[in-house]
Amino acid sequence: MNRRDLMKTALLGAGMLPMQGALAAASERGKQPRRSFLLVHGAWHNALHWARLTEALSARGHQVVAINLPGHGLNARFPSAYVTGDAAKLLEERSPQADLTLEDCAVAVVTALEKLRQGAGGTKPVLVGHSVGGAVITRAGELAPQHIGRLVYLSAYCPLRLGSPSGYNELPEARTGYGETLFLGDPGKLGAVRINPRGGTDYLEALREAYYQDVPLADFLPFALSLTPDLPLSLWTAKVGATPARWGRIPRSYLRCTQDRALAPALQALMIREANAFTPGNAFTVESLEASHSPFASQPEALAALLDGLR
Repeated sequence: MNRRDLMKTALLGAGMLPMQGALAAASERGKQPRRSFLLVHGAWHNALHWARLTEALSARGHQVVAINLPGHGLNARFPSAYVTGDAAKLLEERSPQADLTLEDCAVAVVTALEKLRQGAGGTKPVLVGHSVGGAVITRAGELAPQHIGRLVYLSAYCPLRLGSPSGYNELPEARTGYGETLFLGDPGKLGAVRINPRGGTDYLEALREAYYQDVPLADFLPFALSLTPDLPLSLWTAKVGATPARWGRIPRSYLRCTQDRALAPALQALMIREANAFTPGNAFTVESLEASHSPFASQPEALAALLDGLR
């Protein structure tokens, strides 16, 4: 499949996703939502990637808001080499998003929580974070525990003992054998963890195998070609600063993805154990999906059912 065909397939698929979510939301208009959810995407992703899950939760009567973190989605800024296709320069060009921080993203989440809570009559939303979004919701929980009804980690980093997602990357529990050749350049010099979703068919297949292996190629392309190449480095390396008195008082759940090749099940289990030891009086409730790292794409109905069932 050539690049023109890839882009055509992606545009067609991406055009359908928001329409489906809008129709689902419209069908529930005027009804009192059962619960409010705020969805926080992971690295390189954006609010659009939640569209299938948003539709499934809306159909169950919930109010759902998915946000774009700073530096993602329509907030993204792109390296010039990514636009021109200069592969050599892309290895060295500093990210235009290098100055964005974990704190910037956490504050954006807190602002969204406040607005959602106001619109829900004061009810505290359920805050869901995927992958590196787990670090963001952990920091947001520390900043504003009063606005959160429950934290939900969807195969997400909960980096308490080591402080940041990068702290867990070198552990033996993190190794899966997938995705290790996807990253470009030196993150410290780039100011970002960089991938290249426009890197051609072989690169895209390696990306699918690492993050979306249970999604067929044609369905994967809209998700892949909607990615942003740069994850601001702070989201990977900054300390979340969680304390038992603030973050630790919020009820929390972990949704494990047992076929995950990006955030290994062994690493998910390690972080669950560490969090439970951190606040032994407020442990995770744990559910599992036999899914890749991206069940919002491969199993949105099953994921919605788990979220719908949270007490």
